[in-house]
Amino acid sequence: MKNCNSRRAAMATLAALGAVASLSGCVPLVVGGVAGGALVATDRRTSGTQLEDQGIELRANKVLRNSSLEPAHIDVTSYNRRVLLTGEVPSEKDKQLAGQLVSRVENVNAIVNELHIGENASFSQRSSDTLITGRVKASLVDAKDLYANAFKVVTENGTVYLMGRVTQREAERATDIARSVSGVQRVVRIFDIVDEANLLQQEVPQTPAK
Repeated sequence: MKNCNSRRAAMATLAALGAVASLSGCVPLVVGGVAGGALVATDRRTSGTQLEDQGIELRANKVLRNSSLEPAHIDVTSYNRRVLLTGEVPSEKDKQLAGQLVSRVENVNAIVNELHIGENASFSQRSSDTLITGRVKASLVDAKDLYANAFKVVTENGTVYLMGRVTQREAERATDIARSVSGVQRVVRIFDIVDEANLLQQEVPQTPAK
């Protein structure tokens, strides 16, 4: 039980640190070191795709900051070159503009535009979303039948967005887990569904040819 609680606390702390960085306008690019190495080693995307996704997020954020949309609250999350836009903009026209601008960013294959029309979320709401993200991540870690690092979790105004390369079984299981977390209002799935047999084959280490 102590180990379980420790893992939950660690996941929540990491999520909170990430939110503080995003709220302060700093977007860290973690490639090397313990954190970066662990992510590259356990993420189902190739290391090249992970770097591309980080590049997409940086370029998209720059484009949005330099547009007429500033100071709207727009979060950009890229997974396997599919970009999720969350946050708030003043009008439907601004929502469409944000999608158009990001769609032109290099390497973007698709846009999932989940921007809401209205005022920017308060700091307390964004802090609540951060805590929800931490709880969902911790619950995924606790699930022994799931590969937690295959999922990316984003929360906006109580809505949890799940991204990742997962099997149908994993998608259903993760959705059920997220729905059971306190504070979650809705779960939106943005998965790349992969065949379990092919996934297992990809994850088996290949023996170098002699």
